[in-house]
Amino acid sequence: MDFKKLHLSFAILFGILAVGTIGYYFVENMSFFDAFYMTIITISTVGFSEIKPLSPYGRFITIIVISASISIGAYSTGVIVRVFIEGELKKSFGRRRVEKLISKLKDHFIICGFGRIGRIICEELYADNIDLVVIEQESAEVERVENEGFFCLQMDATSGEALIKAGIMNARGLVTSVNSDANNVFIILTAKELRPDIFILSRASDMKHEGQLKRAGANRVVSPYLIGGRRMAQILKRPTVVDFIDVATIDSQLGLMMEEAKLGPGSPFIGKNLIESNLRKDFGVIIVAIKKLSGDMIFNPIPSEKLEGGDVIVVLGKRDDLRRMNEII
Repeated sequence: MDFKKLHLSFAILFGILAVGTIGYYFVENMSFFDAFYMTIITISTVGFSEIKPLSPYGRFITIIVISASISIGAYSTGVIVRVFIEGELKKSFGRRRVEKLISKLKDHFIICGFGRIGRIICEELYADNIDLVVIEQESAEVERVENEGFFCLQMDATSGEALIKAGIMNARGLVTSVNSDANNVFIILTAKELRPDIFILSRASDMKHEGQLKRAGANRVVSPYLIGGRRMAQILKRPTVVDFIDVATIDSQLGLMMEEAKLGPGSPFIGKNLIESNLRKDFGVIIVAIKKLSGDMIFNPIPSEKLEGGDVIVVLGKRDDLRRMNEII
């Protein structure tokens, strides 16, 4: 609305310029350029002397031009000032509102960097209604984050202040996906200093830096280029296997997905074997693997395999069935 008022004020200003030029041209018999020049110095009120002595009618035109130009000038200045002040206030209040909402989050993920990898991670988490906060420094990327509807802090992710504002003390995990491996190392070190037990997933632009990222404190390191290359090779060698993995790990038209569920304290399945648990019968899921608390992985477990507290079950099934199973487990 303010921009429309600004456009209107400029239109009126040009109208005054046209009226003054035409008035001096016809009333005072000035040349077109002299009439235009006379109108400009009158509107600007610079105080230059008149080109020639004016008649009473010419002075009347001058009075009208000065009065109108001062009024519209003051109005335009007020609109411009209000546009900028209100814009800054909206940004300020918007930032405070976002920071207040972020401070209430718990068990969320912090995504450092909203490049190609960071954006995909955010979209995947958002699709499963998982809370997340993005830390991004570039203004253009921040605008993209906000357009996507994600919480965003325009700060340097390597600083402790940014991680604290993003709620690192209550977060489930942190992802470092900035382009520079050196910056990823700094983010990891800062995060581990603030909260040593937080899970950190780091991107590696070069796998030569994987060891450095892990020594800095990253729990997992992923190289998108390495994974992408291997996947392309597998498509060439084993296309059917890749198709099955896509169906099992990415939500498809079949409605199947692979999920993990941890047996928490008090779970009714603790102490039972797979047959006694009736997981397949009650939820129609396929038990792919069991990760024991010790870290050992049991693939394609036998029916007599006993479930223990802290076990993580990897299953394949339909989304709704998996959700029901997770609620009970």
